[in-house]
Amino acid sequence: MILTRARRWGFPAHDLVDIVIEADRILEIVPAGSAAPGDHEIIDCEERVVIPGLWDEHVHFTLWAQHRRRVSLVGSSSAAEAATRMGEAVIANSTLSAPDAIVVGTGYRDGLWSDDKTTQLLDQHTGDTPVILISVDVHSAWVNSATLRHYGIAGHDHDGLITEREWFDLARRVDDIDPALLDDWAMDAARHAASRGVVGIVDLEMRYNAPDWIRRAQAAGGRYPLRVEAGVYPDDLDRALDEGLASGQELAPGVTVGPFKIITDGSLNTRTAHCVEPYRGVQPPEYGAMNFPPAEIEALLVKAHTAGFWLAVHAIGDEANRIVLDIFEKHGLRGRIEHAQLLREEDFPRFRQLGVGASVQPEHAVDDRDVTDVYWADRTSRAFALRRMVDAGAAVVLGSDAPVSPLDPWVSIAAAVTRTRDGREPWHAEQALTLTEALGFSQRSSIEVSEPADLVVLDADPAWLMDAFAHDLPKASDALRAMPIALTVCAGDITHRAV
Repeated sequence: MILTRARRWGFPAHDLVDIVIEADRILEIVPAGSAAPGDHEIIDCEERVVIPGLWDEHVHFTLWAQHRRRVSLVGSSSAAEAATRMGEAVIANSTLSAPDAIVVGTGYRDGLWSDDKTTQLLDQHTGDTPVILISVDVHSAWVNSATLRHYGIAGHDHDGLITEREWFDLARRVDDIDPALLDDWAMDAARHAASRGVVGIVDLEMRYNAPDWIRRAQAAGGRYPLRVEAGVYPDDLDRALDEGLASGQELAPGVTVGPFKIITDGSLNTRTAHCVEPYRGVQPPEYGAMNFPPAEIEALLVKAHTAGFWLAVHAIGDEANRIVLDIFEKHGLRGRIEHAQLLREEDFPRFRQLGVGASVQPEHAVDDRDVTDVYWADRTSRAFALRRMVDAGAAVVLGSDAPVSPLDPWVSIAAAVTRTRDGREPWHAEQALTLTEALGFSQRSSIEVSEPADLVVLDADPAWLMDAFAHDLPKASDALRAMPIALTVCAGDITHRAV
């Protein structure tokens, strides 16, 4: 394949080239029109900008594939509204020729709701049909009495609220769907990701991922449309070790074993992220909590590290981040912290000092700005502080945490660069990244000879857009989020084409 008349990102507009691809590598880069055609397919980029392929460094892929087909509760302004929408979904479900036994809704954000979530409220709208409403942060669910009976769950008869580890256990049972159907949904999600320029994901799905991805790659008849690194959680660590797995091991073409992942604390929206100081306005005082005793976290991380896994450690609250950084320092572990949403002042430089990466999701800052201004109002200068992380020397990578945010790197890039969405003024604009930084933190390769043939041809120039809307960041955000993709090439294969 030859991409001719291509304008490489970061090079002068008049410096057009031919990019020659052989197998899964860039073989040659020469002035436009000078590559020997041979038997290559020639694709005219017509002076479009070409960038390295984009990665989403934190995805729950199967859950994202399901999420795309579930009832959306995004924008519900109260418990009553969410319950009403689920009631309407139950009625619609009952008219289907093969109705779902359980109706699942996703994406509600209850941090600022003025009314309470109760089983009675849900029961009034949903009756005897089991329903599950998954919060936007995926750390809790609100269920009705029919669901409690269906799964034999005790202790939640009043509020129907199931959180953290108890919810994660239930989520595995809820996700017991025919693998062939899940694989179809996953392939559809993969193709959509490719249409947004994605060439790779770190899949942190909370299930034993290796068999899923081997099966999916085989069904694809070759390479999957995405590069995939499949993570392993504590419940499956012994199984992974028994099977001889370690990070970087190839499971199928383009599919490798990813990190060991552990969720050490909760989230901001559920007020379970573990903080040094209590959440403002919550009585009795609430600090959040760790999901495991620190000694157990330490033992698991050392065990996984010793066995050859790199580490991806969920920590959101500043106390959780302190505990995890201390463990990394004590044992010289390698890996990164996922989210790092709130840090103590003294912990910003520790990421560089310890060689610990920061895997962050910029859209969370935009999603959670109002909740942050309530519960962390006294510490917003240390929350979602991307600029401070970068300036302190942290090795930053970007992701979505899909389905918490969409699996679309342009959403993450726009949030990182503009700190806004929906026409609002930027939130803590001083923490913004540059466009070059945000793109770089979303890529793992470069457009050079011998580099992987992971490339994206854009139908608009993001630098031009930022210049055009330099004084109107909300419009700049909209433009970046809508970035049109002309072509995506992953490992030398075309995975999306609109030219």
